[in-house]
Amino acid sequence: MDLVDSHCHLDPMRYGADLPDVLTRARTAGVVGIVVVGTRAADSEAAASLAAREPGVVAAAGIHPNDTADVEADEWDRVVALVERGRAAAVGETGLDWYRTTAPAEVQRDFFDRHVRLAQRHGLPLVIHTRESTRDVLDLLREARARGPFAAVLHSFTGTAAEAAEAIDLGCHLGFAGMVTFRSSASLRETACTVPLDRLLVETDSPFLSPEPLRGRRNEPAHVIHTAACLALARGESLATFAAATTANARRLFAL
Repeated sequence: MDLVDSHCHLDPMRYGADLPDVLTRARTAGVVGIVVVGTRAADSEAAASLAAREPGVVAAAGIHPNDTADVEADEWDRVVALVERGRAAAVGETGLDWYRTTAPAEVQRDFFDRHVRLAQRHGLPLVIHTRESTRDVLDLLREARARGPFAAVLHSFTGTAAEAAEAIDLGCHLGFAGMVTFRSSASLRETACTVPLDRLLVETDSPFLSPEPLRGRRNEPAHVIHTAACLALARGESLATFAAATTANARRLFAL
């Protein structure tokens, strides 16, 4: 049974010398694809280098909305260079975060627009972060749709069923991470059950958001099986069917 972890952060500073073992455990667990997502220029470059030497790994290049207020002068150009040189399979992590106040709203909006236009220009999918900002993200994506086509995933989705339906109407995929397995997340599982199977992705957001029964431990791509199993059960689908569909979705979206 094949699975894809559609969003993780395999930073050397977070995994160090353990990174080869993390990748081995993922492959042993049936993870055939891993999307390593950048949050600054440096880790986007590291993700691209990892993807160049590891089969089944692709990189996303971008600047996280929480980091947009203190980017260095050359960082955006370095992200653009990764995309233009074909070293990134996706653009992001980008988006809006109204939960934290580390970056002013207007700066976040500016960088989100830059990422969207970059992705549209190169025909690459967007990896989008939303935290207490889904409404504004959807409004901006609707404006982008008026300019031309795009592909996107709202990663670690925690919105409502109505927001999920609107995102799907815009052509987005929805990624679900470990929090959907939490006992307190019944409403999120209900929302996940409304999403068409061909628009679903599973992810770990490693090293964060470890799923049940691994909460409190450092997360890693091998743990995506727990999220997949939880969602398959909630949706009344076999794990094999669910895994095959979400893997096909990720392969199609990220050209894995």
